[in-house]
Amino acid sequence: MQHKIWAWGLLGGLAIILLMTMTSSAQYSKKTVVAHRGASAYAPEHTAAAYKLAIEMGADFVEQDLAVTKDGVLICLHDASLERTTNVEQLFPDRGINISLDGRNTKHWVANDFTIAEIKTLDAGSWFDKKFASEKILTFDDAVAIVKGKAGMFPELKTPEIYEGRNVDFEKLVADALDKHGLRGPKADPKTPIILQTFGQSSARQLAQIKIGVPVVLLLNDDEGFKTAAQLKAWKGIVQGFGPAKNIIWSNPNFVKWAHAEGMSVTPYTFRASDTAKAGFKDVSDEMAHYLYKFDVDALFTDNPDKFPRK
Repeated sequence: MQHKIWAWGLLGGLAIILLMTMTSSAQYSKKTVVAHRGASAYAPEHTAAAYKLAIEMGADFVEQDLAVTKDGVLICLHDASLERTTNVEQLFPDRGINISLDGRNTKHWVANDFTIAEIKTLDAGSWFDKKFASEKILTFDDAVAIVKGKAGMFPELKTPEIYEGRNVDFEKLVADALDKHGLRGPKADPKTPIILQTFGQSSARQLAQIKIGVPVVLLLNDDEGFKTAAQLKAWKGIVQGFGPAKNIIWSNPNFVKWAHAEGMSVTPYTFRASDTAKAGFKDVSDEMAHYLYKFDVDALFTDNPDKFPRK
């Protein structure tokens, strides 16, 4: 009898381990919509207005691009610098520096040169529409307060290379933030699944090395180094999926089959109603449907989460 109990216990333990393994690698249980920077077609990106609207529109996940302030606070900001989406040039005219971003050496107001107190004084909405003048840059804590329990969160470790030599341990900051809010580990909130993403291959490897404990998606802006099944397979165990620019899949639909063969997800970006005409589709819902149901991608990033074609 003791042998039977031991055997059943062993089998039960193996089943639990298998279930945990399956759960950790299967980011999506259905075709999934990620609100790109929130509902960014309708409200200024990465603001409370954009995140709340994305949730109202039924987004499965809300994306956060993460940057780090001078005093080590995670904020939600797409660019490494502040001038495109705030009035930083007006409030802090002498704080711009010449730095190479996006391959061009020009003056930028780098977020990492400002404290969170300074950043919270900025208007993060007027650039989009004057009616959003009260919107502020959100901290990651702010974003969690808005999204947790209502949708998943899809933070990106944005421009990790900019912190080289700046005494910033980006990956540890993110890990600590997930722990602070109970977003990873056995007691993680099941209503708020977390997927991390990054273009930085070294950052993705670092996340794997520290056993971050949540799925990681490697973003790709081109297919250099990802043109064969073997090249995708080489990332198995390091990341759990890929986030390719949508033209990569358009040019090579086998990309999806190769990833799926290794149990890895595919989440292309970015689907916008404003781009539909040049993409050759009748509307953005039609374009998204083509990728979801013809190319069989698992999820996608869109500025228009209300247009997601669910079946």
